[in-house]
Amino acid sequence: MSHRIVVAEDEALIRLDLIEMLTESGYDVVGEATNGNDAISLVDQHAPDLAILDVKMPILDGISAAQQIQGKCAILILTAFSQKELIDRASEAGAMAYVVKPFTIGDLRPSIEIAIARFKEMKALESEVADIHQRLESRKLVDRAKGVLMKALNISEPEAFSWIQKTAMDKRVSMKAVAEAVLDPAKGGL
Repeated sequence: MSHRIVVAEDEALIRLDLIEMLTESGYDVVGEATNGNDAISLVDQHAPDLAILDVKMPILDGISAAQQIQGKCAILILTAFSQKELIDRASEAGAMAYVVKPFTIGDLRPSIEIAIARFKEMKALESEVADIHQRLESRKLVDRAKGVLMKALNISEPEAFSWIQKTAMDKRVSMKAVAEAVLDPAKGGL
């Protein structure tokens, strides 16, 4: 499956050459823009794997657009400028690759592939962190509910845990839902 790319470059000749290079290399260019605002709209509309953004564009520059696109797809900055300040700003804006003009597809392809791979890794890590956070929150709720049950029913911690576990299985709900019902019976409905 080819990667889907949005290209934002205000110079028509460079944009057309870039799109031709990408297409001939098997990439799917799903949108092209001449400014950062249009690039943001195209990213929202097409959900590409990568946005290639020129730094110097009218209305909204590529780095400012990258700040708003960050987290939606991988970002590659394409520019004629290689000053450290711009590279730092691009990195802070979420760029995962930075290619200086003039370029060839040989220069672009590794940057594209690495940027997309890093973005996928980042998304997988974010998902894993969210899952761990959710499990931790559930565990905290279950621990608090065990304390309530131990006090209310005068039972041990293992008995309170077993009660929550059995109730969850009997009611076909999560242990978190049982814990929430124990902690707030008015909302729980068990």
